[in-house]
Amino acid sequence: MKRCVFLLLACWVVACRSPENANKNHAGLLADTAMVVSAHPLATRIGIAILHKGGNAIDAAIAVQFALAVAFPAAGNIGGGGYMVVRLKDGTVAALDFREKAPGLASTKMYLDHDGNVIKDLSTDGHLASGVPGSVDGMVEAHKRYGTLPWASLVQPAIDLAINGVQLTDREANWFNDMQQDVLRYNTVRPSYLIKDQWKPSDTIKWTELAQTLERIRDNGRAGFYEGKNRDRHCCGNEPR
Repeated sequence: MKRCVFLLLACWVVACRSPENANKNHAGLLADTAMVVSAHPLATRIGIAILHKGGNAIDAAIAVQFALAVAFPAAGNIGGGGYMVVRLKDGTVAALDFREKAPGLASTKMYLDHDGNVIKDLSTDGHLASGVPGSVDGMVEAHKRYGTLPWASLVQPAIDLAINGVQLTDREANWFNDMQQDVLRYNTVRPSYLIKDQWKPSDTIKWTELAQTLERIRDNGRAGFYEGKNRDRHCCGNEPR
């Protein structure tokens, strides 16, 4: 949500700095039936394919969400959360809140030392900075309320992406290079597939374990993520308060 707010503010600042263009009529791209917009072209293509299969906007959004978890995890991932605002054809409006929640073992003093002082970076870096993810639960709920295509058909494209691999863009290659030290510092299990001396644009990364997780979500819905093998592999206390 912070990214969206920043983008809107940035656009507003640019507009203010160009008063000579204030009276010009600038229109974005218009479509007569439907449109899919996302932070990565591969995810956008998947959303379009879902619409061509007869899916509705919610079906496309769900498929794009899971695809972004593979192609552009900074913009959409199964380890975070979010909101969905819906307006149906008949004018009905609704909203879903699936932001992260604090783990069951969280406490008000978990980021403080014995003297009550804030421990630097503890709330922003490492596993204690994470909440219980809400993205998967949100997609499951959205599909239950508004989806039309089978659930498995919305998750499978992301699985295919993860197995076949995704070519990195310039920006993603830079991100992977910049985060190398953090990856080593904060992971107790070394993720060898993320470690490389120098990532370059067009390098391909395959997300094998993510594909396996997505397969469990495809086959078991919410339980495939919050229960069973996934739950066992994560830190205790993962039930939201």
